[in-house]
Amino acid sequence: MTYRIGLGIDFHRLVKGRKLILAGVEFDYPLGLLGHSDADVVAHSCADALLGSVQLGDIGRHFPDTDPRYKDANSLKLLNQCLKMVREKGYQLVNIDSVVILEEPKLAEKIPEMQSHLAEALEVSPEQVSIKATRPELMGALGRKEGIACISVCLVKKLKND
Repeated sequence: MTYRIGLGIDFHRLVKGRKLILAGVEFDYPLGLLGHSDADVVAHSCADALLGSVQLGDIGRHFPDTDPRYKDANSLKLLNQCLKMVREKGYQLVNIDSVVILEEPKLAEKIPEMQSHLAEALEVSPEQVSIKATRPELMGALGRKEGIACISVCLVKKLKND
């Protein structure tokens, strides 16, 4: 059996006038993430991890921010499209693990819902999806609440050996 890993990372600035959506869950927070799509850093980092695991580049290559079709796009739908690309290469997702880096809001209460949304988009069981959060302890731009970042890693396996 052939296994491959993928790593994804994404950053977006926090701004007024946008909804804060993380892993498909909307948070009651006065700021949202700036981006061409809904700017869901969790979904974006997961997409990059998936794409990278099978050498398909990154999310920007497939869904460029210059394309009006992706304006305010639901990032979970984009993530599902990335999953389909991985499957077309003959791989399936084993598991995915994400860490969200932010000062606020607190995520703990919403993590089960976030995992459920990601699992649905990835067409896997919630037990195959891990999300956790860490604070930058007031260091740098993330510590000053200027943005949110997410790092994700995934494991995929080849369905049939060539």
